[in-house]
Amino acid sequence: MDVSSLKKPAFTLPPKACDAHCHVFGPADTFPYSDIRKYTPVDAPKETLFALHKHLGFERAVLVQASCHGTDNRAMVDMLQDAGGRYRGVAIVDDTVTRDDIKAFHAAGVRGIRFNFLTRLVDVKPREYYLRIADMIADFDWHIVVYFESENLPNIESLLLELPAPLVIDHMGRPDVSLPLKGENFQRICALISNNPQNWIKVSCVERLTKMGAPYSDVIPFAKYLVEKFPRQVLWGTDFPHPNMEPNVPDDVLLVDTIPQMASSPQLQRQLLVDNPHRLYKFED
Repeated sequence: MDVSSLKKPAFTLPPKACDAHCHVFGPADTFPYSDIRKYTPVDAPKETLFALHKHLGFERAVLVQASCHGTDNRAMVDMLQDAGGRYRGVAIVDDTVTRDDIKAFHAAGVRGIRFNFLTRLVDVKPREYYLRIADMIADFDWHIVVYFESENLPNIESLLLELPAPLVIDHMGRPDVSLPLKGENFQRICALISNNPQNWIKVSCVERLTKMGAPYSDVIPFAKYLVEKFPRQVLWGTDFPHPNMEPNVPDDVLLVDTIPQMASSPQLQRQLLVDNPHRLYKFED
């Protein structure tokens, strides 16, 4: 990806803005992909992501481990170590993880773990598996990023409510945006946020949720609703490099320019991009 060929966003990000959901992939010859992965991404090394963030105006970011790297978090940790404290990480671990492993991750800048419940991407595990891992991180003030599709929420809701850590819901809980905003599908996701002020939700991935394509006018009302109803519990991220979206990879400049449609005032924009990630990830000034 040649970042220099991209336009600049029309929307100017506030100082210390954070891309709260992005990935680093490979390079595969240095950081091989998992043998049990269900997709193989195009390499997106740290140099590319650093350059993109500089171009777009992000000073901070959160690297989220993706299933293609499995529990091998080395590519993510390597980038964290080069970021000078400006980036944080979310790891994927399994039930063999030890307290010493968590300590090492924490020292590198990891502040959460991710549970993926999309069966097309991972094999979902028994309930006890998730509870054991959640108990392991309880003393580190970490959170749990959960990735699910809205139609599967009734099957995992009781487990999510039992997890002993704040939840961060990926990509708005992947609601069906062809259904009503005030309908059960979306409001059940919203209840996870309204019922627990320690939970969070990312108003990201409009490009994955849309039925109509850019400029994502069918998804923006859902994101705007979340930003206005839960201004202190929302985060935003690019999802770069947009795995599994080839050949329709979205334009990250266009995605940045959707932000003021979701967060219509400077105050809401600052909460979404600066204050909320600062509070959750404890970035140092």
